[in-house]
Amino acid sequence: MIGEKETRSVHRYSFIEKLLFKPVRFNFTKLAQELRGKTILITGASSGIGEQVAYLLQDLPVHLILVARRKENLLRIQEEIEKNRATVTVFTADLRVDDELGGLIDLIQSLPGGLDIMVSNAGLSIHRSIYESLDRYHDFERTMAINYFAPVKMVLSFIPLLEKNNGQVINVSTINSLLIPFPGWAAYQASKAAFDNWLRSVAIELQRNGVSTTSIYLPLVKTDMIRPTAAYDRMPAMCPKHVAIIICKSMYTKRKLYRPWWLPFGQLSSVLFRRTIEIGMQKMSGRRDRHAGS
Repeated sequence: MIGEKETRSVHRYSFIEKLLFKPVRFNFTKLAQELRGKTILITGASSGIGEQVAYLLQDLPVHLILVARRKENLLRIQEEIEKNRATVTVFTADLRVDDELGGLIDLIQSLPGGLDIMVSNAGLSIHRSIYESLDRYHDFERTMAINYFAPVKMVLSFIPLLEKNNGQVINVSTINSLLIPFPGWAAYQASKAAFDNWLRSVAIELQRNGVSTTSIYLPLVKTDMIRPTAAYDRMPAMCPKHVAIIICKSMYTKRKLYRPWWLPFGQLSSVLFRRTIEIGMQKMSGRRDRHAGS
């Protein structure tokens, strides 16, 4: 049983967080049996969730391919993990850049044993009012590039490898993909929902040919991504190690989705009380005069 001691090693849960984010039953023996000798790609691996997934797998005879932009962090993680049983290949890349994404795809396709599991974790979050985005179309291009186009291109490129190995695609998604959209998050929510819907759309075809898919729907997680938004300092957030346990558990259960226990109630509320919620969000966010300063 993975409980408070383990999750607190990264982020100490408050009373409310303990209620919202229940401990996970985790069988390391089953994980070890499932993953022996396998190759696992983790994007966004230099910190946060991706880093914790890598550390959770360090005592297994697996090949980890860790991808991120921050080379120094990747090399530090590689050095620590290779003191144990796992072997590590680091690949420094900005997945928004075609040549760098292409280099990663070439690397994976050149592996003698192919690829067994892809953990699509890299992402970009932007919180900005639409009225502050009138001259920032590039924000939407950037979020779509990393949150949608990059993982789509990778999955398309890796399907033959994953079919050969009865592999798995794990998408680290967000609960916002299943709830009423929030103001200020248009770029992020649209891009995350795009890949979430794309993967669920192709899942039946992939599963028919032996490739499993798993969607992990997460609330706030205590990572670098949420630090720029000061308001999140006071809001409940999951521990990255707790999330890593959920992701690794899906590697042996092949469960199609994970969602917090309370998310279905939020989905129901999004349907039944949509207008009321929208009015409330309007009042909370304030109404900006679009002609201010003109």
